[in-house]
Amino acid sequence: MTSPSPLILPFEGKTPQIDDSAFIAPGAVIIGDVTIGPEASVWYACVLRGDTNAIKVGARSNIQDGTIIHVDAPDHGGTPVLIGTNVLVGHKCMLHGCTVEDEGFVGMGATMLDGSTVQTGAFLAAGAFLGPKKTVPSGEMWGGLPARKLRNLKGMEDKMAAMGAAHYVEEARRHMTALAEAAE
Repeated sequence: MTSPSPLILPFEGKTPQIDDSAFIAPGAVIIGDVTIGPEASVWYACVLRGDTNAIKVGARSNIQDGTIIHVDAPDHGGTPVLIGTNVLVGHKCMLHGCTVEDEGFVGMGATMLDGSTVQTGAFLAAGAFLGPKKTVPSGEMWGGLPARKLRNLKGMEDKMAAMGAAHYVEEARRHMTALAEAAE
């Protein structure tokens, strides 16, 4: 049995740059000016389309199943998507021309628009809609439609992304092994 592969395509002279230790799941689509760092993971049914600007995913960050990431064209303000290290992006998120700083957390089904930012250790709750140029400050949890501050983070909540990132590094290794065995 052979395992399907991810679809990794160049676009207008830009080819995705993916670290050898990163996990890209079968069925993921990665196009153009996309950089994926060491031990990062892009899961099943994700689309990262770096056709009009850059997408950068830092070390040990994970982009979970069904997430779509796109960029803002330079002639529209030129905002790339920048995802730091140890970032957790939940299932079925929509990220467009935004930034998630190191150890930021984006909950399942959340949307971030052009120029928005989740700062280091901040938390955007599941289903939240973070509008253009809005910022979730470090130490805060935002949620709702539109997103607004819900509360300050408590205890170790600001470390949830880093802990989740470590889990996903191990989970990616398990999937790489299982897919390699299935291909034999």
